Amino acid sequence: MTAVLAPSSLSALVRPRGPLWSPTELRDLVTTIGVQHRDELLAQVRFASPLRWWSRLALTEEVEVWLLSWLPGQHTEPHDHGGASGAFSVVLGSLSETYRYPGGDILQRTHSLGSSIGFGAGRAHQVWNTFPDKAATVHAYSPPLVPTREYASLWDIPASIPPLPPRRSLAELAKEPVEP
Repeated sequence: MTAVLAPSSLSALVRPRGPLWSPTELRDLVTTIGVQHRDELLAQVRFASPLRWWSRLALTEEVEVWLLSWLPGQHTEPHDHGGASGAFSVVLGSLSETYRYPGGDILQRTHSLGSSIGFGAGRAHQVWNTFPDKAATVHAYSPPLVPTREYASLWDIPASIPPLPPRRSLAELAKEPVEP
């Protein structure tokens, strides 16, 4: 997929901050992008079936940002983000999320238009569009391009958070496949 926002629009927002972004910083980032660029995002978002549509908005050595669409009924498999912290903000519609931290209970939330959440490493979740309308979200992860791990169930997540892979350069990151 191709980028939907001009790189200059995001360069100030994704400037270097240190080796990793915290869940709070990631939440603030997706909230700011969702608010400041909502019209641009909605003009570019596409809805596809049977697979969800996505587009990378930004990639640095510290953070990656994505725009995703969700038709009614579309969902992820239960997964974690391989030890990366993450965040997402709803820019259209609403989504349901079931999530769990290692050793914790399985919980559920509804994320409505304008809501944002940041989460730490080890959190596994499954996101669904259980609503009758289309939805779109902005996601950010730090470190970038850490492979997700899928599970048969949220009960299957490991008891401990995996170690993060070694940091990579932007040139190495840019070679990775483009999929959130």
